[in-house]
Amino acid sequence: MLEDTIIAISTPPGSGGLGIVRLSGKKAGAIAARIFRARKRGAAGFPVRRPVFGDVFDPDKREVLDEAFLTYYKAPRSYTREDVVELSCHGSPVILEEIVRIGVRAGARQAHPGEFTLRAYANGRLDILQAGAVNDLIRSSSLTQARISFRQLAGSLSRRVLRLRQSLVHLVAQVEAGIEFPDETLQIVPARHARALKSVISGLERLVASYGTGRALSEGITLAIIGRTNVGKSTLFNALLEEERAIVTPYPGTTRDYLRERIVIEDFIFHLVDMAGLGKPSHPVEEEGIMKGQKIATAADGLLIVLDGSKKEGPEDERLIKSFLGKKAILIVNKADLPGKIDKKRIRAISGKAPLIAVSALKGTRLEQLRAEIRRFFIPALDTREEVILHARQKDILLDALAALGEALRLLRGGHTEEVYAEELRKAVSLVGRVTGEVRADEVMDEIFSRFCVGK
Repeated sequence: MLEDTIIAISTPPGSGGLGIVRLSGKKAGAIAARIFRARKRGAAGFPVRRPVFGDVFDPDKREVLDEAFLTYYKAPRSYTREDVVELSCHGSPVILEEIVRIGVRAGARQAHPGEFTLRAYANGRLDILQAGAVNDLIRSSSLTQARISFRQLAGSLSRRVLRLRQSLVHLVAQVEAGIEFPDETLQIVPARHARALKSVISGLERLVASYGTGRALSEGITLAIIGRTNVGKSTLFNALLEEERAIVTPYPGTTRDYLRERIVIEDFIFHLVDMAGLGKPSHPVEEEGIMKGQKIATAADGLLIVLDGSKKEGPEDERLIKSFLGKKAILIVNKADLPGKIDKKRIRAISGKAPLIAVSALKGTRLEQLRAEIRRFFIPALDTREEVILHARQKDILLDALAALGEALRLLRGGHTEEVYAEELRKAVSLVGRVTGEVRADEVMDEIFSRFCVGK
């Protein structure tokens, strides 16, 4: 499949002033020559990296389809490290699709989704992290995510992971050198190995911890808005969205199902869920809504617990707060435009360390402060100098590597044999290598030879 020359539209769907059709493969130049005629004839073939103006035509019908610029990128100096041709023409979907069809008739194959990036990875132009960063950059929902994805496309995260992996490879090489050459005074020093191992563990832990920020940028954090009936949950939901999304009435139990919408605060995505008020239901449908709401609140990343500030707190409010003490939550005392009757000190004492902010969702009072508190409380501080992982796959692999390294450290401190200790290190090397797609069985032997055997 990778031997075929492929063709596809490379610009987004829809009409525009310009559109690009890309070819990649050994026959890219030859196929382009069959469907493109330069206005000015020059030497044989297309000049490299210099646009040529001409016409795209259908050789079967012998008719010109559109005028275009053709740019030829010769392997390996191209995105896929293959010969690549890009035809930049008018951005009509009809024209672009027809160019693809005549390219297929001329000998190309329609590319599968993501196949240009797949070839870039297969040909060593990108590793797995960089290939994923291409998609992340294209689909960025904020400028911050775009900046992070661009850095990762340039290899910043790959280099960070590679340095950690090289440290592990060196540790494995030291252990195996002592095992293979017991007479060469190469036995490891446990205290020194433990320090080096803890340094790698610390580096991996920082990467894993960054996933909270990365997830908030790429996928979003789910926040459930909970509270008793008629405390103003839907009014707050609408106010944060800045649109009338939920139906609001003065009657309790208006919301009987849940609504889910997305907001962006300082480049971070939050999925807000408005649901039925928790308490005694007045209707079977409301009861079903309350059951759904409790499940959503339990599964959510965080909670916005809304209380009615114009009423004295009651046993139900206390039970509600205490039932979710194990989750990250912000307490919101709503209806600050009315005379206050709730005892905020008592509420703080019940809730522990949860922040409390008084707002008026109806009047819009202190909503900006609430947004700022949501950002501060639910999203870890973003250090622009640190790398951020954006995907659960990366986090899960690194967690497995950390588990192996934790076991290796335990074995080392427990005085177990070097063979058992080395096995956990090898497992960690393999796992960290999976993050970038770089797994080489010969690395340890190369390290042993270069560091411990040359000149002996």
